[in-house]
Amino acid sequence: MNILVPNLGSTSLKYQVLAMPSERVLARDRIERVRDYRAAVAQIRLGDTPVDAVAFKTVHGGPNYRGTYLVDEGVLAALEEFLPAAPVHNAIYLAAIRAFQQEMPGVPLVAAFETEFHATMPEYAARYGVPTRWRERYGIRRYGFHGASHEYVSWRIPELLGRPRESLRLVSCHLGGSSSVCAIAGGRSVDVTMGFSPQSGLENATRHGDLDVFAVLTMMERCGWSVAEVRQQLAREGGLAGLSGVPGGDVRDLEREEAEGNRDAGLALEVFAYQVKKTIGAYAAAMGGLDAVAFTGGIGENSARLRALCCAGLEFLGIQLDAERNRSGEGDRLISPDGAPVAVVALATNEELIVARRAYRVLAGQREGCFSPPPA
Repeated sequence: MNILVPNLGSTSLKYQVLAMPSERVLARDRIERVRDYRAAVAQIRLGDTPVDAVAFKTVHGGPNYRGTYLVDEGVLAALEEFLPAAPVHNAIYLAAIRAFQQEMPGVPLVAAFETEFHATMPEYAARYGVPTRWRERYGIRRYGFHGASHEYVSWRIPELLGRPRESLRLVSCHLGGSSSVCAIAGGRSVDVTMGFSPQSGLENATRHGDLDVFAVLTMMERCGWSVAEVRQQLAREGGLAGLSGVPGGDVRDLEREEAEGNRDAGLALEVFAYQVKKTIGAYAAAMGGLDAVAFTGGIGENSARLRALCCAGLEFLGIQLDAERNRSGEGDRLISPDGAPVAVVALATNEELIVARRAYRVLAGQREGCFSPPPA
């Protein structure tokens, strides 16, 4: 079964076609500067490679869609319902799904929600102290995102270290334009920095991280801003961009600005690293110890300086970096000294592989008559 997995960004579309269950990559490419997803879908070039299904790394479907499902009206309605919580992400996938429905009629479409991996979080880690009716009627809780990336890390790190997945206590740091940290015990997510929406947790490139909600209410009252105006500011002008004053909040731009004397750019990097550092410590406490820390995502995989800043001061937990390994090397690699109490690894994530695995299980299950839809 050949599964096409489009991984959608705000202005890009990268994709892989994987032969399942062998997991062989048949095609891959990337389309940049996307403005119209129907036009982008039409640009996908697969040659003679047939596609049996398309699987999407969908983001937020609320409490009833925290798994992998065939796309139907229920899936689309859930994406629409939780659009206010993930306005950029859900809008992109709604547009892409509709584009594929038109461009590839009759081809099964599968939605693999980012929240699936975090469905194993214990209730004490997922529940907010909000009025009961908020939880029960409107699904206000911690969902967590970047699930495909963190799930991939949960499989790849035991392979690299030659250790059993079931006994590994791991902190996965997915750091990029969008960032989150996940505590993984025995291959299962037990806590994650992102909560009800992808806005919360660590600072992102242009989206704020954790923020006292009363600061938002105060600004709305003082300035007379609407919900839409506040959402736009916090999603487009917050995060590392808001901290530094550097539009876009790209870490590469911040590092260059810092070198040129922009103190706020340097402070933004310090804020970001501090958040990651204290989260690693908190998650070590939550799991009763720590065996490995993984850095992935565009920043986590490629920025030696940010990895060093995030790990500095955590020697008391057994976290050490080998300076030369951290500075150099390519591919998935150990960047801590041999024999260190905690293994520190830099690696490339593979979200498309996880999505293809989930989709194959659903499609194979449907074919065998054992697939059941989510509750209404």
